[in-house]
Amino acid sequence: MDRPRGRLHYGWVVVACGSLVLFACLGLARFAYGMLLPSMSADLALSYADGGAIGTGYFVGYLAVVVAIPFLLGRVGSRVLVAAGLALIAASLAGLSRGTGFWPVLALYTVTGVGSGMANITMVALISRWFAPSMRGRAAGIVLGGNGVGIILSGVLVPLLEDAGVGEVWRASWLILAGLTAGVALVAGTLLRNDPADLGLRPVGAGPLAAATAAKPAPSRAAERRLLVHLGLVYALFGATYIIYGTFIVTTLVDAYRYPADIAGTLWAWIGFLSIFSGASFGALSDRIGRRGGLMAAFSVLTAAFLLAALEPGEPLLYLSIGLFGIAAWSVPTIASAAAGDYLGPLRAAAGLSFITLFFAVGQVAGPLSAGALAEALGSFAPAYGLAAGLTALAVVLAAFLKPPAGNA
Repeated sequence: MDRPRGRLHYGWVVVACGSLVLFACLGLARFAYGMLLPSMSADLALSYADGGAIGTGYFVGYLAVVVAIPFLLGRVGSRVLVAAGLALIAASLAGLSRGTGFWPVLALYTVTGVGSGMANITMVALISRWFAPSMRGRAAGIVLGGNGVGIILSGVLVPLLEDAGVGEVWRASWLILAGLTAGVALVAGTLLRNDPADLGLRPVGAGPLAAATAAKPAPSRAAERRLLVHLGLVYALFGATYIIYGTFIVTTLVDAYRYPADIAGTLWAWIGFLSIFSGASFGALSDRIGRRGGLMAAFSVLTAAFLLAALEPGEPLLYLSIGLFGIAAWSVPTIASAAAGDYLGPLRAAAGLSFITLFFAVGQVAGPLSAGALAEALGSFAPAYGLAAGLTALAVVLAAFLKPPAGNA
């Protein structure tokens, strides 16, 4: 059966809850790290390479859990897995607030990565169950917009705590973020539902022929594998590049441009604000022009952002770089998650997303580690941003050869 006319479809409750989940599992757990890294490095005597290695540890944890997601989903379901991932993040962030050096922080942040992988992949894949292909891109984009809210919070929180005279601001910040994440875990465990059929509903945007459409013949295993490897390679290039910018742009602002922490935090918050709309905008664009065209547009914008940062052009063009990165920040994950549902259908979307996320996670492992090592050797992050620009330009070319899913735009 369907919802009564005039009532809000429960899929939009799932989207709202999903935005909170992404706010916590990535916006707070991952992207606050870039904002807190300068003060952590000062207090714990961490080098650029150490900072990159800790960021890589997060993605090692993320990568370790990716392959287990389809298995775990079959055992406990989406709702339980998302809530458990968030609870694990909350516990590890609380531990980070008591970190005493490189190795304890690395271990705890690796655990944070495990929890983030559990919550993020499961939540994004769940959207494919609740939304038909014609609505899938914009719904995934709204969910991913939660990341931006987390970035805003981290950009505002640190200067506020500094102004309040709090000692070791990064410790207080991690503890506050742990409490917020625990609260979101409770919300997710209460409100999420595993499937619209559990409530007697069809996916949002599904018409009377939805069942027939969902049952269309799947591509051969060999063709499916080729498509997913191709999409995975594109996704890996995003993982290796966006995280360089996201991890080190605040450090660049503080060390290279000599911005005080409050100004750097304001610019970081602006990235967060702009990124709130990036996923929904590019997701809706890909709903209209196809996933291939959407990816090409997204990577073109990111290439411009990274190239400007690499050129170290001075303040006006630096602000343009920050703005371009913000408006495209969650574009590629939005389109990739929608594409996984398009290629494999809603029931196998989690498996497809887990597969391409393996590539994404490998890219994220390599990005911070290589960028930190380059900066340590050359004394600047400009070469790392230049490398990122070259890789995203390559991604534009690879995306151009991506075949569209059969029967979808």
